[in-house]
Amino acid sequence: MKDLAYLNKFFYKYRWRFIPGILFVIISNIFGVLPAQVIQISFDLVSENITVYRLFSGFDRQDVINEIFGYTLMLFGAIVLMLALLRGIFLFFMRQTIILMSRHIEYDLKNEIYNHYQKLSMAFYRRNNTGDLMNRVTEDVSRVRMYLGPAIMYTINTVVLFIMIVAFMFSVNAKLALYSLLPLPLLAITIYFVNTMINNRSEKIQEQLSALSNFVQETFSGIRVIKAYVREDDVREKFDVESENYKSQSMALVQVQALFFPLILLLVGLSTIITVYIGGIEVMNGTISSGNIAEFIVYVNQLTFPVMSLGWVTSLIQRAAASQKRINEFLHTKPEITSPRSQAAAISGHIEFKNVSFTYPDTGIQAIKNISFEVKPGEFVAIIGRTGSGKSTIANLLMRMYDTDSGEILIDGKPLRELDLNSFRQQIGFVPQEVFLFSDSIKNNIAFGISAPDQETIEAAAKNAAVYQNIVEFEKGFETLIGERGITLSGGQKQRLSIARAIIKEPQILVFDDCLSAVDTRTEEQILNNLGRVMKNKTSILIAHRVSTIKNADKILVIEGGEIMEQGSHRSLMSKKGIYFELYEKQLLEEQVV
Repeated sequence: MKDLAYLNKFFYKYRWRFIPGILFVIISNIFGVLPAQVIQISFDLVSENITVYRLFSGFDRQDVINEIFGYTLMLFGAIVLMLALLRGIFLFFMRQTIILMSRHIEYDLKNEIYNHYQKLSMAFYRRNNTGDLMNRVTEDVSRVRMYLGPAIMYTINTVVLFIMIVAFMFSVNAKLALYSLLPLPLLAITIYFVNTMINNRSEKIQEQLSALSNFVQETFSGIRVIKAYVREDDVREKFDVESENYKSQSMALVQVQALFFPLILLLVGLSTIITVYIGGIEVMNGTISSGNIAEFIVYVNQLTFPVMSLGWVTSLIQRAAASQKRINEFLHTKPEITSPRSQAAAISGHIEFKNVSFTYPDTGIQAIKNISFEVKPGEFVAIIGRTGSGKSTIANLLMRMYDTDSGEILIDGKPLRELDLNSFRQQIGFVPQEVFLFSDSIKNNIAFGISAPDQETIEAAAKNAAVYQNIVEFEKGFETLIGERGITLSGGQKQRLSIARAIIKEPQILVFDDCLSAVDTRTEEQILNNLGRVMKNKTSILIAHRVSTIKNADKILVIEGGEIMEQGSHRSLMSKKGIYFELYEKQLLEEQVV
């Protein structure tokens, strides 16, 4: 329960829903218990009136007694109906307060988790998979809501109803009360164990359903590969295996449920039989009336559902505690990257790396070692190197997705850690190596980084990214919807849309992380020419693996094994006949062979 204590702040926030909810539970149970006493009185009245009716046999008064008796029964029936109606009204109010409170808390908790997710650093997302993140904000929160609503509501209802009924039963006859309640603990224990079995098997079904869903999702995502390799039959066989496992788990659950309800009815029936038998003995002894037996039978049946719900409620609380523990793990996770409380300021684009080293915390791989370089405002700097040499790490550190292990990064002479992070990132256009497009229109994907852009600005960005002609050829143009992760577009089109999304911001610093790999040489040259015009007097950093892409850069950094091995202009590096020269010659030879 200590994990669920985190939710106490929400109970306080919605106390004016929670407290009236408890009052409505109490009032509804009062109206629920009173009909049993009305039934007891009516049963005794029936017994007495039958005796009186027989005494007046042969007299005119017999018809009057019969008429009065009929009106009296109708009155008692009307009272029972009225009490049931009043109970129903307060049950409605109970749900409108407690259940609605749980929905409000669910809403607040989901927003709190989602907002916290957005504050966490990139390292967090490298450590945790997307499915787990989704489960904690959906499935786990739903389980917590079941504790906040139904579990609390039925717990309060059970406690109040049990106290009331037991008090009334013992006030009538203690012996009959003890015998009548005797099977109920056995019923509660049985329900608890059977319900535990049901929950365990339900968990296995959920796990198998998750595995089945993941398999289907992965199959649909990779359908082109499956068809290309003609593996439809093999995939179908694997699906049959997963589906068969799901069916087996479901059948196991049905078998337990088939035993569950007959067992409950047996124990409830046993309690009723004991009540009638012991009650009959007490009637013969003269300690109670026949109406009290009917009253006790009503009480026992009223207690049946609350006792049945104990096992279910206990299970709900256990599952909610486990889910809240998982939620708390993330909510208590502190972001590695935090923005200081500093004033937002415009940047000119002067970048300086001073003896920067960085090791990825989740893998322990040292990506860069003691790197130092300077980029002056308005310069076009290129970074080239083999795969895994640390090029993308420099871009991530510049965007402050991670903080350096040692050394520091200066922006306009100020340490990057001291800048307002949101303001800084708003002035940077970043095109990542792995292009991500949202399942939205082309227009909205390009305009993602700014608010309320006009169509002319969007089209200008598309033209500068050399993707305008491709867009207008689509049937719906800029309103064309992009499939999941941009699946409806080619690799080059996705990269150019990502470039358009970056340059529409008119950033002071533009960072390209190897985002021209899927673009042909002619289109690449067109994009670079457009960027030269758009980014005039602004800082540009281009990470690439083709020398032809970067040879016009003001400065080229050659990265090898996380270190800068060479730096300078294309001409100066070629004259050194070092790593850059060898790389250029090798790529030139490959182009000639092709």
